[in-house]
Amino acid sequence: MKTILTINNLTKKYGKLTAVSDLSFTIEKGNVYGILGPNGSGKSTTLGIILNVVNKTSGDFQWFNGTTTHQALKKVGAIIERPNFYPYMTAQENLKLVCKIKEVPESKIEEKLKLVGLWERKNDKFKTFSLGMKQRLAISSALLNDPEILILDEPTNGLDPQGIHQIREIIIQIAETGTTILLASHLLDEVEKVCTHVVVLQKGIRLYSGRVDQMVASYGYFEINAEDQSKLTSLLNNHEAFGNISHTKSGVLNVILTQDINAEDVNKYLFENGVIVNHLVKKKESLEEKFLQLTSQQS
Repeated sequence: MKTILTINNLTKKYGKLTAVSDLSFTIEKGNVYGILGPNGSGKSTTLGIILNVVNKTSGDFQWFNGTTTHQALKKVGAIIERPNFYPYMTAQENLKLVCKIKEVPESKIEEKLKLVGLWERKNDKFKTFSLGMKQRLAISSALLNDPEILILDEPTNGLDPQGIHQIREIIIQIAETGTTILLASHLLDEVEKVCTHVVVLQKGIRLYSGRVDQMVASYGYFEINAEDQSKLTSLLNNHEAFGNISHTKSGVLNVILTQDINAEDVNKYLFENGVIVNHLVKKKESLEEKFLQLTSQQS
């Protein structure tokens, strides 16, 4: 598989503050990568470094197996700030300017505006566009040079639910054409719905890097309760299939599984040992739960 970007031990310091700490990960062609983390976790700084707008303190990164950054960025499309076009010019007029700057034919404009659902609004002035439309126009602009990778920093930030849905659908559609995508987001839902891979950051430190489905590919957990909760807890602690046990706000036990076991076998084990359960539900860990586990361990 073709390697698009390799990041090795990247560090960025602002005085005593370390924004990115010894960060390493690789981006392979044809996937959708999410850099996930709360505000201040180093997502935007990382994107700024690989796009040559922020100077690194140490470490390195390599585009396309050694292509110089200047040459590599000709194959990159990026939106790392709010869309910025001439307000009194139409969508099409703004994109014509971009075509001149990027030295690409204006014939690309129709294709890209249709992709983001703005072809019918091509003759409308930018200042009349909603925030969601402005973001979609920015995406079309970033795609004019048919980049190998599209980089987006918080692409749905500030949008209403309809705008968020439209941007996510466009990202999925772009990915289906084979374009690699790297997006930074603090929204778990966004990463879970559109990304194949995720890099989890907190305070500039990488907590996880890999496939989204592997991150949540645990055995899941049970919600369990019984009248005699102390005996229930003791039995669970003495069984090899059960790991960490915690209480929910409603008093039900959350029991992490360390191996696969079904509800019927759990119920049988507890019943044979004198505990009758009044609540027993098996659940799969969500990305949110896994993310909270990672961040709570690091903080």
